[in-house]
Amino acid sequence: MEKLKDHIASRLSSVPLARERALRRRFREASSEREWEALARDVDTAVGEVERRASAIPEITFPEELPVSARHDDIAQAIRDHQVVVIAGETGSGKTTQIPKICLELGFGRRGLIGHTQPRRLAARTVAERIADELGQDIGQSVGYAIRFDDRVSPSTSVKLMTDGILLAEMQRDRFFNAYDVIIIDEAHERSLNIDFLLGYLKRLLPQRPDLKVIITSATIDPERFARHFCNAQGESAPIVEVSGRTYPVEIRYRPEEEDPDALVHAIEELMAEGPGDILCFFPSERDIRDAMEVLEAKKWRATHILPLFGRLSNQEQHRVFSPHSGRRIVLSTNIAETSLTVPGIHYVVDTGTARISRYSTRTKVQRLPIEPVSQASANQRSGRCGRIADGVAIRLYSEEDFASRPEFTDPEILRTNLASVILQMASLRLGDIARFPFVQPPEARHIRDGLHLLHELGAITQRHNEGQPKLTRIGRDLARIPVDPRLARMLVEAHRLGCLHEVIVIVAALTTQDIRERPLDHQAKADQLHARFRDKRSDFLSYLKLWEYLGDKRSELSGNGLRRLMKAEFLHYMRSREWRDLVRQLRDVARQLGWNIPDPTGNAEAIHCSLLAGLLMNIGQRDGSSKEFRGTRNTRFMVFPGSALAKRPPEFLMAAELVETSRLWARDVAAIDPAWVERLAGDLLKRQHSDPSWSRSKGAAMVREKGTLYGVPLYADRPVPYHRVDPEAARAMFIRHALIEGDWHTRHHFFHDNAAKLAQAAEVEDKARRRGLVADEDALFDFYDQRLPDSITTGAHFDSWWKKKRRDNPRHLDFSPEALLDDAAQEVTEELFPDRWGKFHLEYTFEPGAKDDGVRVLIPVPMLASVDPAPFQWLVPGMREELVTEMIRGLPKGLRRSVVPAPDFARRILPLIDPEEDLCESVAAALRRVGGTGINASDFSPAALPAHLRMTFAAVNKRGKVVDSDKDVRALRTRQSAQIHSSMDRLSNYAETTEAAEWREDTLGAIPETVETSVDGHTVTAYPALSLPKQGVAVVVFPTKAAADQSMFTSTLTLLMRGVSLSAKQMVKGLPLQQRVAVEHYPHGGMEGLVEEARVAAIRDLLVAAGGPARTPEGFSRLRAAVEPKVAGEVRRTIVALAPGLVAYQRLSEELQGWEGPAIEDMQRELAFLLPPRALIVHGTERLRHLPRYLQAMSLRLEEMPRDPDKDADRQDEVDAVRGRLDKVLKAKPRGFEKTRAVKDVLWMIQEFRVSLFAQRLGTAQPVSRKRITRAIDKL
Repeated sequence: MEKLKDHIASRLSSVPLARERALRRRFREASSEREWEALARDVDTAVGEVERRASAIPEITFPEELPVSARHDDIAQAIRDHQVVVIAGETGSGKTTQIPKICLELGFGRRGLIGHTQPRRLAARTVAERIADELGQDIGQSVGYAIRFDDRVSPSTSVKLMTDGILLAEMQRDRFFNAYDVIIIDEAHERSLNIDFLLGYLKRLLPQRPDLKVIITSATIDPERFARHFCNAQGESAPIVEVSGRTYPVEIRYRPEEEDPDALVHAIEELMAEGPGDILCFFPSERDIRDAMEVLEAKKWRATHILPLFGRLSNQEQHRVFSPHSGRRIVLSTNIAETSLTVPGIHYVVDTGTARISRYSTRTKVQRLPIEPVSQASANQRSGRCGRIADGVAIRLYSEEDFASRPEFTDPEILRTNLASVILQMASLRLGDIARFPFVQPPEARHIRDGLHLLHELGAITQRHNEGQPKLTRIGRDLARIPVDPRLARMLVEAHRLGCLHEVIVIVAALTTQDIRERPLDHQAKADQLHARFRDKRSDFLSYLKLWEYLGDKRSELSGNGLRRLMKAEFLHYMRSREWRDLVRQLRDVARQLGWNIPDPTGNAEAIHCSLLAGLLMNIGQRDGSSKEFRGTRNTRFMVFPGSALAKRPPEFLMAAELVETSRLWARDVAAIDPAWVERLAGDLLKRQHSDPSWSRSKGAAMVREKGTLYGVPLYADRPVPYHRVDPEAARAMFIRHALIEGDWHTRHHFFHDNAAKLAQAAEVEDKARRRGLVADEDALFDFYDQRLPDSITTGAHFDSWWKKKRRDNPRHLDFSPEALLDDAAQEVTEELFPDRWGKFHLEYTFEPGAKDDGVRVLIPVPMLASVDPAPFQWLVPGMREELVTEMIRGLPKGLRRSVVPAPDFARRILPLIDPEEDLCESVAAALRRVGGTGINASDFSPAALPAHLRMTFAAVNKRGKVVDSDKDVRALRTRQSAQIHSSMDRLSNYAETTEAAEWREDTLGAIPETVETSVDGHTVTAYPALSLPKQGVAVVVFPTKAAADQSMFTSTLTLLMRGVSLSAKQMVKGLPLQQRVAVEHYPHGGMEGLVEEARVAAIRDLLVAAGGPARTPEGFSRLRAAVEPKVAGEVRRTIVALAPGLVAYQRLSEELQGWEGPAIEDMQRELAFLLPPRALIVHGTERLRHLPRYLQAMSLRLEEMPRDPDKDADRQDEVDAVRGRLDKVLKAKPRGFEKTRAVKDVLWMIQEFRVSLFAQRLGTAQPVSRKRITRAIDKL
């Protein structure tokens, strides 16, 4: 057994490094003979693998023409003597292909692999093929490669080419890189994120793997930085071996562009003059290349081809740059030709000095692609491109001073990109705090914070960190195992949850790989037309699914070559489609490894987009009004990229796969979204702002308006949410105030209704006294409840639950005590001073200054409105009369008020002297005169101008006791309620009204009573019968008011009397002088017959009034008729004889005015219309028209004087207009019909006399008149 152990121990140092650790553990733990024998077999097998790998390595040679071969011994010695070696050399030196061979020659690649990383898949494959070819082998023997979709590594492989991303992924299963004995990091000068991460990881790993060799190869761009990074324990930098490339001298010429607008053309022409050879021009963007092509192609240089070169070109277009050719080529390229691709045959270079540099903005969270000046190192790389085959010339379109001021090197990617993927991998590998990780150049703290923030947004890490190391969530652990960007991986996690993994894998793979849709420069329109089949007007993401399904159908229908030809014809990139398929397959394998089920396609667009949205929360936006611009997160503004299906009709909300800043910020690959999806996914990321707390009666809770935003993008606004979730203390206070104090909630709790009744009774005292503070205020009530309610009671529901238990123990816990509700001053409010009833009407008191019903309100049933006399109510209740009288005194004209001030003192003095049974104004005026108020009359008071609370409010109450209408003016209230009042009169009509009769006799209508009464809805209603004249007969009708009954009685009696009197018009004008007879016959309102009819109506009316008015019995009417009828003809004759001269003057003046124009004439025409309107004798009466000749003469005199001094006439007219305008202003504020009152008519005739005094003063006036008198009369209206 010991011999076997020795045998095993001697061979353990010869097994593959990847298996050595496990085999040595078994060696330590083996105890039985069986275990030792099994271990021996496994060790022998492992050693055999190493031997087979070693035996497969062919003879190694080194091409002498390569510069690296000249430094072979130096490089080999450095690798043998040092754990880390930096090899610097230009492209073409051979370092990439020969260093792995030197490692093989040194004995590496047997027990472990020689790992060789490349930044790009193409380079990994082509370098592997070149090394295998130099070794005389096929790929997969001693040399293999592993890239994302292709693994060509076998057990015999010693050199493994791979992308740096593949090596990073291997960390998850081989943390110590035990599979390798050499790792070569090629093209390290590119300083990609992966390269910097690998360099930092290797720096930390090397002390734990002293047997591991690390070789860093770089262009001659700052190799010292790498050497310093890998310094040893003694602080010594790693050795640098420099290998010169095959280069020729390059002449640098500076031609600043700002000094020459056509600098590009002149530079090319200058180089063309140097001799034959291709020219490589560097530009910052595809657009600049297209613009330059237009300019250069217009030159039509002979035997010269202009070729573009940038990443988005189709393969066929890119291959044109590398294919054999005749003549001169001018290649217009982005920085892709700096290091990534070597363009053959270049003799000359034109460098614009700028490039698009990808930079991540930590503020806007957007990957920007600004155009920036390139670094000195990049400028030198560009100029070096023309020194590969012969002496070259490079023209820089900027100054030498500009070049000298530029940074020496381009910022590494880790300083200008989001670090989320690096942090995720570090957390998965438990590599500790990223801030302490040994990066070549540590990223800024803000970039680290931003990466952590993105991972938190994705739900990958918790807020709690372990000594600076983020703690992964379950989602984070899944993300770390998915080999795509964390945001894309998050989409897959969500798709698994929502059951649409099948579709989202396809979309994620499409977003990861390069778009297979091509747009050749010379076939863009045709390509767009063919690709339009796959468009979805609401989502670019669904376009990928349509394209995937289309290719799947065609793949099953066509052969491989047939599919290639179809895709080429339809501008679809075949190789990229294969990459797409390979990545879909790889992602499906990852999903299965995670234990996820991949269901069949569901077509659930919402689930698909919600899954995508989970990784794109930072890339949402809301459309800005009707524009096509969007407001994005963190105050960004962007537009949908023109190539999107949604560009022309963008939705209200969208998400974008990426936001890229070029000429402006563009959203690429977008889809319409529902903001509710964002809300569901955002969780704690959503910022909720609250405003306008309000009380909800229906919910019995305080509510608040909530606005939800995600990084500044509003998702919803004005959403009501329970306030107690936001501020429980404030919500509790609102519940107490609104529900328990104000009663604004639905409740049946007895304590509450009892307390409300006690408060209502107490509040009535304040309303009567018109003082606050007599009843316990809200603060006192709040304190009462606040002390008795637990802090957790914030809503009605909470209260109900608590009170249900509490009232069992103490049912009086929340009862008010009546004595605690009122102040001692409330004792002054007595029933005598503030009664609750006014006769048979209820009174209510309101203390709300400014409110419509402020003061005392009398509740009057609608049927009784008609019979209410408003005059007594002017006195209000006894407790308010002192204030009432005080305000009446204060409202007196200033001249009268002087003798009765101070008003409160005089009000108290006269209170015992006034009689509430009399008219208010008359009684107060008389009392004031008795105590020294000289010249004060009832008309000097203005009751309508009193404060609202000192005027009684009349409220109409329906039969259920509900107030249906109210007004300070009972007449206006009656008008509005007239229909209801009349309907209540129907019961009285049944026995008080009569049918139509031919005559008024005892046996037809009989005597007509003054009033009739009946009960309506429990109220005694008084109505007023009166005559009415339907058609030709006569009847009795019931009216709700005495005024209406009196009016109908008078009009009906007048009409009955007129039926008995007929006159001959010719008899009435017989004997008049010819001129007067002609004027009568031309009376403007019906001629002679019209005038006689007006005179007849006016005469009968005046005689009726003189006889004492209408009679209420048939006998009384007979006596009235006997007294009136004989006198009518004589009265009519006298009226016509008196009016005829005035009619002559009226006719003459009317004719004169017809030849004039102007404002004065228009005024006189209006005056004529006022003096002699239709039914003038009835409207004005014979007494007023007696002055008609004088008024007309005054107008004639005005007409004579006006031409002599029109300005004076205009001044007089202004005075008339002033008083008339004042009257019109007052009438506008009065109720309808007020203009027909006697007081208004008196003012109008005063104005007429005022005209006479102004325009014909010598004619005199019928009464003293002046502008001041008229103004005073108007003010009293």
